[in-house]
Amino acid sequence: MLGIADLGAVDPALGRRPTVSIDMEYIGTMEVQLDPPQMVGHRMIFNTASGTITGPKIRGTIVDPSADWLIPMPDGSLRLDVRATIKTVEGEFILTEYNGVIVVSKEVTDRLSRGEAITYKDAYFITTPRFSTASKTYDWLNKTQAIGKMVSMDGKNLTYDIFAVR
Repeated sequence: MLGIADLGAVDPALGRRPTVSIDMEYIGTMEVQLDPPQMVGHRMIFNTASGTITGPKIRGTIVDPSADWLIPMPDGSLRLDVRATIKTVEGEFILTEYNGVIVVSKEVTDRLSRGEAITYKDAYFITTPRFSTASKTYDWLNKTQAIGKMVSMDGKNLTYDIFAVR
């Protein structure tokens, strides 16, 4: 795995260093409360009961329609497919769409099934948010690719930080 500190390292297999670096800018923290899942075959659909996003340049609530679709993979990981609608404090609407990957051990899955909270230290939970809006105030989001990382979750409450990739 390549970390920020490794960007200057030479890859022995290729004999070269990365050409570019990646910077990130904090967009905000999203906190959502999820309804119990609906099972459709092996897929789980979690409707968003409520939620917020709070950051230096954005504040709003998650409104309908918004839901998370989790797709179990043969190796036990989960693929995430999410659509969420944000209504900002100014009354503007922003559609957020993202995919992601969740990897948790059986022990962590058992903890979640008991309603215990886990954190980013317990699971690999990464998302790739994209935004769409007609708002002039938030049109910078139309030009932003983001990465999200889970902060904590307990089965019905989920918190993650979102960063713009620069």
